[in-house]
Amino acid sequence: MAPATPLTALMLLLLQRAPRAGAQEFRGFELQQPQDKESVTAGQTLTLTCTVSGNGPPGPVRWLKGSGGGNETIYDQTGSYPRVTRAMSGSNTDFTIHIRDVQPEDAGTYYCVKFRKSLFSDVVFQSGTGTEVSVRAKPTHPVVSGPDHRVRPGQSVSFTCTAGGFFPEDIRVKWLRNEALILVQQPHITPGSTKSSYDMSSTVVVALQKDDVCSRLVCEVQHPTLKAPLREVYELSKALRVPPSIHVVVDPPRPVEVNETVSFTCAVKGFYPGDVAVTWLENGMEMKVENNSQSMEPCGLFELRNLVEVQATAEKNGSVFTCRVVHDGQEPVSEMATLGIAAPAGDGLWDPSQMENGVNLLYSPALWLAILLEKGLLGGLLFFLFKRGRA
Repeated sequence: MAPATPLTALMLLLLQRAPRAGAQEFRGFELQQPQDKESVTAGQTLTLTCTVSGNGPPGPVRWLKGSGGGNETIYDQTGSYPRVTRAMSGSNTDFTIHIRDVQPEDAGTYYCVKFRKSLFSDVVFQSGTGTEVSVRAKPTHPVVSGPDHRVRPGQSVSFTCTAGGFFPEDIRVKWLRNEALILVQQPHITPGSTKSSYDMSSTVVVALQKDDVCSRLVCEVQHPTLKAPLREVYELSKALRVPPSIHVVVDPPRPVEVNETVSFTCAVKGFYPGDVAVTWLENGMEMKVENNSQSMEPCGLFELRNLVEVQATAEKNGSVFTCRVVHDGQEPVSEMATLGIAAPAGDGLWDPSQMENGVNLLYSPALWLAILLEKGLLGGLLFFLFKRGRA
């Protein structure tokens, strides 16, 4: 056996002279941690109670979160813990602490522990039974998302409402369309980004109609931490595209005299959103027109009237004028009208002089009788000539 070194001999001597700190020597010591469970709302102050009585061994009293090798020191008499203060500073019997501004990540089990000093490190002498702390956290304000592009009336669209960071997981979601309840399935709950918190997602499918440009979709979130539900509003007009109706009106509607002014009006009605471009074409060639007016119809739909005036010259007779409309970047739609010019007889155009007192001469009985007589005389002459030739 190797002889003991001086250092080893010194350690043995100290251990022999040290008082034996067995459990029987401090039989009267008692540590009390009365709270089994505690619940607190995020942002508030948590109070954890711990008291000791009787004579205990030399050593500190600390607060630990968690057990085993993964525990975390929450409070020690010699450290700095900005959010933690003692209820009775300097007391040797009351080690109650206050933890301010509690957050969801503070949830866990807390232990009040009495340590005994030893030669190399402090060892656990007695521990409380633990206080399981849950942190009630309010959900974040809900966010409603819709489609990434506009849709036409009659199509069904999904909308999603999300909120997170809440505890406990008991949360309810209601959807309303213009304050009318929509029946949906329960929200989907998933673990949150922090320990002891949850996130939720709820989806509703809505068939959009033309008048939904005035409708509101509401996601309402209810949670035990809330005094009143959280509500987020989604304007359905953001998801809707209502194409316009187009009609071209000619004034005057009848064929006009040469050099008379004719107005072509393009009425673009019932469209949403208001992004629209109107172009006039004459026989397929674009015209320069700047006379636009725009107004809002009830329920948010737009209308627009675009006017172009044309001088009726003989060269323009039969010209086709087209109103072409591009709405919200979509494919163009159009409607056309033809310019009719009245002219004197013999020009191949309609002649107003052929009308006498509102009656067309082609419908006169005298005219038809004269035509029949003319045809009869001509037929008789031809028949006479034919007979004579055979004779």
